[in-house]
Amino acid sequence: MSRTSWLNAISGHVARAHARRQYERFVRLCHDAANVQDRVLRRKIAAHADSDFGREHGFDSIRSYADFASRVPVRTYEELGPYVERVVSGDARALLGAGQRVLMFAMTSGSTDQPKYIPVTPDFLREYRRGWNVFGGKAVLDHPSAFLRSIVQVVSPMDEHRTDAGVPCGSISGLLAASAKGIVRRLYVVPRETGCVGDAEARYYTMMRFAVPRDVGWMVTASPATPIKLARTAVQHAERLIRDIHDGTLWPPGGGDDPALTELRGRLRPDAATARKLSTILETHGELLPRYFWKLAFLANWTGGTLALHLGDFPHYFGDTPVRDIGLLATEGRVSTPLEDGTPAGVLDVGGSFFEFVDAEADARDSSSVHRCHELEVGREYRVVMTTSAGFFRYDLGDRVMVRGYRETAPLVEFLHRGANVSSLTGEKVTEWQVATAFERSRRDLQLPEVSFVLAPAWGNPPYYRLHVAGNEAQGADLAERMDRELRRVNVEYASKRATNRLGTIELNLLADGFLDGVDAVRQSRRGSANEQFKHQYLYTRPGEDDDLRCSMREETKASFKVGGGAAR
Repeated sequence: MSRTSWLNAISGHVARAHARRQYERFVRLCHDAANVQDRVLRRKIAAHADSDFGREHGFDSIRSYADFASRVPVRTYEELGPYVERVVSGDARALLGAGQRVLMFAMTSGSTDQPKYIPVTPDFLREYRRGWNVFGGKAVLDHPSAFLRSIVQVVSPMDEHRTDAGVPCGSISGLLAASAKGIVRRLYVVPRETGCVGDAEARYYTMMRFAVPRDVGWMVTASPATPIKLARTAVQHAERLIRDIHDGTLWPPGGGDDPALTELRGRLRPDAATARKLSTILETHGELLPRYFWKLAFLANWTGGTLALHLGDFPHYFGDTPVRDIGLLATEGRVSTPLEDGTPAGVLDVGGSFFEFVDAEADARDSSSVHRCHELEVGREYRVVMTTSAGFFRYDLGDRVMVRGYRETAPLVEFLHRGANVSSLTGEKVTEWQVATAFERSRRDLQLPEVSFVLAPAWGNPPYYRLHVAGNEAQGADLAERMDRELRRVNVEYASKRATNRLGTIELNLLADGFLDGVDAVRQSRRGSANEQFKHQYLYTRPGEDDDLRCSMREETKASFKVGGGAAR
């Protein structure tokens, strides 16, 4: 056995043993979820008892969950805002206890056009990483051919900007990648610096330029739209990609003189052998698809809620590669960890944050509507409330979940949708998932190409919904009619309101091609141009929220939007 083979064998043995220990610890915690959660809560209260928030809420005299719940109200991010602003300004003691350092502020989209800033402390980072270790370890144990093979992971910069005190603000994925163990960092084939490439098309091309020649075992992203975009990049620029691999160069479309590309070019070498193999694939199959040049063990990304719509395109690009949901994972912390393929339901991360759940339609101020993790009913919907090591106590995450069962004493929860993305003009409670599902079924029935859209409520007599979409008049009219029909199928309240004329038919508003891409580009740039967790908003929830979409199809309208950002929220 060669020295390299011997070292790989040892590394593989160590990696498997570590993965198994992480998973077994996770399972042990599930056997006693209620007591584990009590310990988690006590640790977090003790760690932050001498913060201003802790003193104001009497943390030093809290002796039980009942004490905690009676003294600390459930709060949204906006209600925590004054404390967070003080931490961002350099006053960490506003939320955090003595000795707590802020490594960075993780940014994520808020309910307004301003991002949320989540303080990342060493404790928070350890919990976040441990959750990823359990997820990744179990996934690789289930797919052993992925062990010690290359990983395509898409990360965003951790330092899109800095506070006045010099603390980086950006994506926590960037910090995780930068601080990962050496053995793990060596498996990542996409340099984290690619997140700094300014042009989106150039950035995706650069990722594939580094990834395509490697023996990739699995891909991990947040949105399932990302692996599809990467795969399409290889298809659309196949000849350019093969030429760059052959020559050891990097000339992405739209790259220009981006300084990030200059640094990345120095890491590449010519690879004529791989280029010849790729040329043969292209000649044989007509498309440079990942299922032809990689032997993926699995794909890891979100599969629940509206994002499940993307999965229908996976077989074309990735064949029958299994998909493992990464769990309900927010910038504020991990909620669940799926332990098998093909389901968005995951086991609550009882050893990480402290969790409470509010009945879906209830007011959290009603204590009878708030439940601990061991008190949940299977088949019921709840809103998630978290207490985290970031100093967020009884924080309303804004996500709605359904309980699908239990793993020992820990609940299995499935993400349904963001709580804010529910529209109800007459009690119909239309969700974003229902809207996206109805549109996708309608589009496929009409055999129309993929296109972005927005559905928005509108007041009238009776009130109704307005569909904003690009296309021609006839196609748009058919889409609106079929979407109305599909919404009746997926939402009984909508069907009832339509049948009794309490809701009118869906109105069509045609947009210029690419107009909604401009909307998203502005919104994304305000949250960080490389934020991979950005999601297009299919459903608006307030009448009048779509006023800036009700415009003509002229190209100059689209251009003025991109400059002024008038409709971004």
